[in-house]
Amino acid sequence: MLKTNPEMPRNMLPLDVKQFQRSRHLPAKDLAFFVGYYWIVSWDLRGQEPYLCETLPQPCIHLVFEKDQSRIVGIVRGRFSYLLKNEGRIFGVSFKPGAFFPFVEAPVSALTDNSISIFDAFGVEHAALEAAILSQADETAMIALVEQFLRARLPERDEHVVVINQIVDRIIADREITRVDNLVSRFSISKRTLQRLFSHYVGVSPKWVIRRYRLQGAAERLAEGEAVDWPKLALDVGYFDQAHFINDFKTIIGKTPAEYVRHMSSDPSSFLTCDVLRKVNSQP
Repeated sequence: MLKTNPEMPRNMLPLDVKQFQRSRHLPAKDLAFFVGYYWIVSWDLRGQEPYLCETLPQPCIHLVFEKDQSRIVGIVRGRFSYLLKNEGRIFGVSFKPGAFFPFVEAPVSALTDNSISIFDAFGVEHAALEAAILSQADETAMIALVEQFLRARLPERDEHVVVINQIVDRIIADREITRVDNLVSRFSISKRTLQRLFSHYVGVSPKWVIRRYRLQGAAERLAEGEAVDWPKLALDVGYFDQAHFINDFKTIIGKTPAEYVRHMSSDPSSFLTCDVLRKVNSQP
């Protein structure tokens, strides 16, 4: 039975496209150690102007099936954009943090801010699989094809993945975690070991993951219309230097905090939630 998770991750910036559909589905139990969820997006903008969709990064690697652009997509450390035009459809596999490493057994930091072909990752041509997946009218059938592909290449479970996901889950849940030292004390792991583990398995530093979620939390507070005490907000998310906070906020969110507040004030309904859209080839 197809499992659909109704809660969409908060990683899409303002979007207002009525001709846009998205769904998110949980993997089968035997794949849940490696896969966080599947996401499917489609749009029909024929006869309309293209729409620039902006999304926030996640500490996850994605297997993306899109016509003539299927790729393994690494973590992008800043906000990224995807130009929606004409009509299209994308199927994505969001691997859990660190869970793509066992498939390639090589440091995934090489994928950060980058993408590689499915052939380079798995040693197989993907054109026939891409066509089969994207031709399906039923999402259950799409997922079945992808899961068949993954099962044929499923690696052994790696306990480092368990530790990494415990750490990431703790970062998300505990807003008091604003520094890597907080993780060192909570998990009794040395800073050097933690940094090496994240570099090899996740592709970004634990510091980046902490700041990503603290800055997203700050954006959510601003979107909710919370009265802003700028120095306190910066301190709450782990910044002693307000200028540094503003710079990092703009890198991740795409606007300064003040610009973001003005945008949300003018259109408070525009903050939506959605799954990752990642442009896998450079846009001219």
